[in-house]
Amino acid sequence: MKNNNNNRETLFTKIIKREIPAEIIFEDKNHLVFLDIFPFEKGHSLVIPKKPYETIFEMPENEFLELMKIVKKIATSFEKKLNCGINILQNNKKISGQEINHLHFHIIPRTKEKKLYCLENRENYKENEIQIFKEKLKL
Repeated sequence: MKNNNNNRETLFTKIIKREIPAEIIFEDKNHLVFLDIFPFEKGHSLVIPKKPYETIFEMPENEFLELMKIVKKIATSFEKKLNCGINILQNNKKISGQEINHLHFHIIPRTKEKKLYCLENRENYKENEIQIFKEKLKL
């Protein structure tokens, strides 16, 4: 299916254009990875394609496979650097929990046992702590 949403403006497209700041830990020509500012665990990051696909259903298979290589690269790096387990989450459409209409994967390092889908489980970064995680996780 062709993507007819090239003009879609989301929070993520603004991050890609550097209109909104983000703690970027990886970037290449087609992808961006940055720390989630409302993490379920510290180090929780988002992997996005730079093209504004809303869901996996509109993304061409070859681009999806390229994105999955980035997801694996980030997850593998986190596992080694943080000595942790990993949750990889991805939602398609509002009914499944998608909040931003730009395809993205959550890479969540798991260092503690807790329920993942509870808003009260989100961990805020303390002063300068996000910078420490950015430097630690940067590729």
